[in-house]
Amino acid sequence: MKLVFLLPIAAFGLDASQLADDGANAGSRANPIRKVVTMLQKMQTKITAEGKREEELYEKFACYCKTGSSDLSASISAAENKVPAVTSQLEATKEKLAQTKADLKQAIVDRAAAKDAIAKATAIREKEAKAFAAEKEEFDTNIAALDKAVAALEKGMVGGFLQTPAAKAIRQLAVNSQDMVDMDRQELVAFLSGSQGVGYAPQSGEIVGILKTMLSTMSKALAESTEAENSAISTYEGMMAA
Repeated sequence: MKLVFLLPIAAFGLDASQLADDGANAGSRANPIRKVVTMLQKMQTKITAEGKREEELYEKFACYCKTGSSDLSASISAAENKVPAVTSQLEATKEKLAQTKADLKQAIVDRAAAKDAIAKATAIREKEAKAFAAEKEEFDTNIAALDKAVAALEKGMVGGFLQTPAAKAIRQLAVNSQDMVDMDRQELVAFLSGSQGVGYAPQSGEIVGILKTMLSTMSKALAESTEAENSAISTYEGMMAA
């Protein structure tokens, strides 16, 4: 769109020949009409230039409107195409959040149950350890007494041994034992009570054999008890490490 404003010189009631004549007669003095014509020519040049700039601005604006409208439509279309994917992703996120909350709740329950199980297992382990310590102490005491008895009787030190605490401990052990044959129990108790006489020589007799059998049985029982205790410790430590 061109905006050009032309101001004809004739609008002022002047023609070219008149202006020429006036210019020739002017001489050295200034011609007012020439001044007006010059001024009008400058105005015409300025107005033409401004009209051209306005035309360029208009064309740029029209191009921008056309391009901007196309870009805006493309952006809107792209956004509309993304809506289903974003909606699906949002639903997936909600489901994942719900699952995470459920897992957290279950984890809290499991943790409470685990703490309770650990507390119970610890109490049981402490009880078992205490029982084993007492049993082991008793085994160690009895085994030591049997060792002393066998060593003393094999050396013929019958009288001296029968007066020791070890002899009394073995006698009590024989009385309370449920694993001994009654005949062996009676013979051992009688010997330890001194009712068989001072001259009895147990080195080759049945008393030493009975004592050794008791020693072997008790040592085996201690080994089995120790193995069970070690297994219980291992199981407990595994539970604590899980």
